[in-house]
Amino acid sequence: MGETWATLGVDLHLETGGDASRHGVRKGLTDALREAVRGGRLAPGTRLPSSRSLAVDLGIARNTVADAYADLVAEGWLTARQGSGTRVAEREVAPPVRPAPPRRTGGTPTYNLTPGSPDLASFPRAEWLKAARRALAGAPHSALGFADPRGRVELRTALAGYLARARGVHADPDRIVVTAGFVHALAVMGRVLRARGEREVTVESYGLDLHWNLLHHAGLRTVPLAHDALGTDVSGLGPGSAKAVLLTPAHQFPTGVPLHPDRRAAAVDWARCEGGVIIEDDYDGEFRYDRQSVGALQGLDPEHVVYLGTASKSLAPGLRLGWMVLPSGLHDEVLAEKEATGASCGALDQLTLAEFITSGAYDRHVRAARLRYRRRRDHLVETVAARAPEVRATGIAAGLHAVLQLPPGTERSIVQAANWERLAVHGLSGFRHPLATTPREDALVVGYGTPPEHAWAGALEALCRVLP
Repeated sequence: MGETWATLGVDLHLETGGDASRHGVRKGLTDALREAVRGGRLAPGTRLPSSRSLAVDLGIARNTVADAYADLVAEGWLTARQGSGTRVAEREVAPPVRPAPPRRTGGTPTYNLTPGSPDLASFPRAEWLKAARRALAGAPHSALGFADPRGRVELRTALAGYLARARGVHADPDRIVVTAGFVHALAVMGRVLRARGEREVTVESYGLDLHWNLLHHAGLRTVPLAHDALGTDVSGLGPGSAKAVLLTPAHQFPTGVPLHPDRRAAAVDWARCEGGVIIEDDYDGEFRYDRQSVGALQGLDPEHVVYLGTASKSLAPGLRLGWMVLPSGLHDEVLAEKEATGASCGALDQLTLAEFITSGAYDRHVRAARLRYRRRRDHLVETVAARAPEVRATGIAAGLHAVLQLPPGTERSIVQAANWERLAVHGLSGFRHPLATTPREDALVVGYGTPPEHAWAGALEALCRVLP
């Protein structure tokens, strides 16, 4: 990097200060260079601009720069050799002081079984790169201009076909809005609901506090529904309830229970009768193992369900790509709110995902991932049954996590023991809504999709060491 400073004329930003006299300018330049080296902004070995080019950049005399360089060479901050130019001296520079990260009781986790993430090491880099090259080669020049707030038409068209085929979603490209992930989509929906005069949203007893906090930030209260063996109890929806409800009907997060068919129908009937809106979080719809895929709730009534999907579980959360399939009555309001925030997704990533889907690479990746995660799930269930027979695995027919039911009163101590084993794992109580009335259960939520392949066996062994 140092060589390019002289050859390419890379800018060197300096606040010289000082008075306008030659002595004042020289002192200001010397102090600025010394501070840049002392603070680490100019790393050891960095080649500085020639005295001529820096003088031109700063609008001062060349001799002034040469004198400042000579002063710093004498002090040991710089070195000057014939043919090598002026460089920052090789010396120990104190790094900037940063606050120490909070200490964990058991140290930095060695293994990670937290839910919500796929195996990032299995991201299909080669296929994604091929899709990116094809997408960029075929992209119109207009794709690099200001973005359509709905998202690139290529991606919306690809998503409409895929969601209809794989998830039973009634999706027209004109009713799809691309977002920077699920969180962005939910934040936009929260602001739209508040602008409509809503003051609360009904949610499930278990979920992510991140999602509840987003709705609170939009000015909405969250009121939890009851939960039982059939999933979320939607009988709490009625004439006096909120006009919007957030559900994970295909695979309740984190309990793993799909919404019972009767309750799916009841939720849709409520939305029709009361003019309500169901916000459907289909976070891991692609991963089904022991049963037929549960179709999206949106297919029952596209005019009363807002379907939210994401590439975070199927590919990687770092892509920041999600989508909303909207009822006609909400489309314009959502689009206006999204435009007002100024948030958009990179056109090249959208074009790449569109190519990835239409080429069939996305389906191939999902099938391979489904097989890999199913093997892990089977390994988890078999190992826990053999090593900890008092623990029962539930919610395992789909998704990237399982719920391990623990003996009453043991969740807290087991999570603490996992911390000492340097194993990151969450208890079910951490996902319980503060106002939930559902009876408490002791359980662990184990994200078996999270570890890379080489760490899976070690993570499972660490888990078994802390189970009763």
